Amino acid sequence: MNKNIAIIGANYFQLPLIKKAKEMGYTTHVFAWSENGAGETEADVFHPISIVEKEEILKVCRELKICGICSIASDLAIITVNYIADKMGLVGNSMISTMKSTNKYLMRIAFEENGDPSPKSILVNKIVDLSRLELEYPIIVKPTDRSGSRGIYKLENFKGLEEAVQVAMFESFEKKVLIEEFVEGQEYSVEHISYHGQHYFLALTLKYTTGAPHFIETGHLEPAPVDKNTLEKVKAVVAHALDTLEIENGASHAEIKIDDNGNIKIIEIGARMGGDCIGSDLVQYSTGYDFVKMVIQVACGEKPDFTQVCDPIAVESVFIFNNEDLKIFNELKENNPSELLRVADLHLEFIDGITDSSNRAGCYIRKARKY
Repeated sequence: MNKNIAIIGANYFQLPLIKKAKEMGYTTHVFAWSENGAGETEADVFHPISIVEKEEILKVCRELKICGICSIASDLAIITVNYIADKMGLVGNSMISTMKSTNKYLMRIAFEENGDPSPKSILVNKIVDLSRLELEYPIIVKPTDRSGSRGIYKLENFKGLEEAVQVAMFESFEKKVLIEEFVEGQEYSVEHISYHGQHYFLALTLKYTTGAPHFIETGHLEPAPVDKNTLEKVKAVVAHALDTLEIENGASHAEIKIDDNGNIKIIEIGARMGGDCIGSDLVQYSTGYDFVKMVIQVACGEKPDFTQVCDPIAVESVFIFNNEDLKIFNELKENNPSELLRVADLHLEFIDGITDSSNRAGCYIRKARKY
């Protein structure tokens, strides 16, 4: 059997995927623009081709006769993954599904047509007169096609709307913006693995953010402490939405809010593993299931393996934003090292200069303090 597998992207998010594929006996062919990413040196073979150059990557993949193609934690990479899977008859999701799961406006339309609970939204481009929009504040302004809290603003009134739209439009690849009603409630994410249209729930993650205006994630707790009835309702709502988006194969990461009355609203769903160590680390710690291995298995046409590889424990990820956060991390490392499970990434040059999820100063995973 040909054991060549293609992995799209070479930053540190992809490192667990590359390492796991090698551990499983695959020859890893990693595609990305060369910028000394962690995946460049870890890959068996690195191909310096930008992840958006679909035709160039397809040509190489055909020559290699790859048995599967995948990526984690990147909406942009998933477009290329599914394009090549479709062209080569490999396991993935359709391009129609890919459009709906990577474009927030198309996602909202699909949810509205299929009765999935999500916020009302308005599509804005450069020619829309913002003063004529009928909006119910507070609102959220966001690019249609970005992730990682880039270009997101919450506004309480019309003041600042034009500036927020300009920033979000600058961040958008297609130069379009969504303005949508703000949803009250606690934030969660829902992690699934799907195989031939069957959705397998893995974990519910409690999310902590900076709040308005940018909602940058500060940490996560998994499993989220919710009652059984709420959890079952979440599973049903998200599984229906996955069908709406025609997500049939691979990981998915649904972001939702639950208000004080138990009402669920879907913020968005990505047809890929959640970033910020959620999919690559927290799921395995909290469930015992090797989520990264499952992604590779599905991409290569195999049913995901639900054998537990460790005993489940409650865990949390913590992000470093400032010197006070760094002090807490250093005290934990010195005084309670057994509680520290993994230091995922440190970029201390970003201390006190965080603008979105891409430039936080660090992340570590620890045993949950409160549960």
